[in-house]
Amino acid sequence: MAKILQIETATAVCSVALSIDGKAIVVKEESGLNLHASNLTLFIEEVMFASKLELKDLDAIAISKGPGSYTGLRIGVSTAKGLCFALDKPLIAIETLKMMAAGFILENPDYDGLVCPMIDARRMEVYSTVFDSQLSVLEETSAKIIDEHSYAKLLSTNKITFLGDGAAKCTDVLNHTNAFFSASNFNAASNMSLLAENAFTSANFEDVAYFEPFYLKDFVLTQPKKKV
Repeated sequence: MAKILQIETATAVCSVALSIDGKAIVVKEESGLNLHASNLTLFIEEVMFASKLELKDLDAIAISKGPGSYTGLRIGVSTAKGLCFALDKPLIAIETLKMMAAGFILENPDYDGLVCPMIDARRMEVYSTVFDSQLSVLEETSAKIIDEHSYAKLLSTNKITFLGDGAAKCTDVLNHTNAFFSASNFNAASNMSLLAENAFTSANFEDVAYFEPFYLKDFVLTQPKKKV
């Protein structure tokens, strides 16, 4: 039974979970701006204390690898890699959008439509992937600017549930009888439990020294406007 510490920092949610045998037994999370730097290590300590386990008892560290917030991903991945180096434990990386879809399907086991998790990028742009109910990818991960024609072909023959903070801003634009929206939060580290367990069983580990988050888009540093 693998004991895996799971970290999600790709969005405004700072989330940590500890899973045993693919099931989360302790979860600590909070949503808000700029929480990751100050709260992540504290949440890890609280989760380990609540589980009555020590860090050396872990079998692996799992990280939500993106896409998502550049800063949040850097903090999460740096923390996970530091733990892996210090503890000599393997690193598991789970794509954030797949983690979100897995959480929705776990909560809705009889769902037979498609799932489109969305992470807010900027304006009407989102990071998204379309999965079926078995988590097979029907539309690859991309940065997409949403308009009334988005997903038109899939929506013509399938119901699609859109979820995540990116979906919230698309409700008025994706006005289709087959488009449904979930307001629940699936950016939770607990939602990667089964995916992380499967990766551990398959020894699907990352190279800790060279692993980088999945940013999807290059980070662009903007200069502040000069005050007149």
